[in-house]
Amino acid sequence: MKSRLLPNRFRRSLLQGETLIGCWSALGSPITTEVLGLAGFDWLVLDGEHAPNDVATFIPQLMALKDSDSAAVVRPPCNEPVIIKRLLDIGFDNFLIPFVETAEQARLAVASTRYPPAGIRGVSVSHRSNGYGTVPDYFAAINDNISVLVQIESQAGVTNLDEIAAVEGVDGIFVGPGDLSAALGYLGQPNHPQVQAAIRHILERAAAHGKPSGILAPAEADARRYLEWGARFVAVGSDLGVLRGATQALCDRFKK
Repeated sequence: MKSRLLPNRFRRSLLQGETLIGCWSALGSPITTEVLGLAGFDWLVLDGEHAPNDVATFIPQLMALKDSDSAAVVRPPCNEPVIIKRLLDIGFDNFLIPFVETAEQARLAVASTRYPPAGIRGVSVSHRSNGYGTVPDYFAAINDNISVLVQIESQAGVTNLDEIAAVEGVDGIFVGPGDLSAALGYLGQPNHPQVQAAIRHILERAAAHGKPSGILAPAEADARRYLEWGARFVAVGSDLGVLRGATQALCDRFKK
């Protein structure tokens, strides 16, 4: 049990401009999350939007990462203060907020992660994040130890990107290539030239505002291209994708 609040190393590294390599955790299992945590990734997304996760399944995955150097980043199902409050209380410090389209939505995401007067986070004096009441400096320090990353995945998000990136408390801009390609009329075609142009625009505008940018890129060539374009936190695969690819390749070697 922690007796003091530790600095958020992921947020510090992000804001210092370091390149951080991550992976997606979508299987909802503490065992697979623990295995990912042993690999050496800088950060891991525990997905609550497109994976079968909720508060009850997230807790054992956080426990599985307690001795790992991989930072846990949670993607809630939506930008909703009560959901975010519950995820904060169980121990998440890093948030990837999906489908942010306006500066107002970005401000709501930030406010949801901060105690008053800086935000609207509800107060509980004893929860997992503050060691069930054993962390004496928790309330004084936690607001400065939460990272908020907002996901741009629609035409409206691209249009309003400059206003979104300027919101205080938004630590990074993340591209959702699947939804963005669909929104631009190229469903399932994230490598279409117009989608690629939009992705590069997002990365460049984020840099212009001094905000690190990130993206999910399971294909190595894509990941390396985005890193060359200036992305600073890149998820290079997922537990589901690795398992699916490796098991199919193993089967094919013996059956084909």
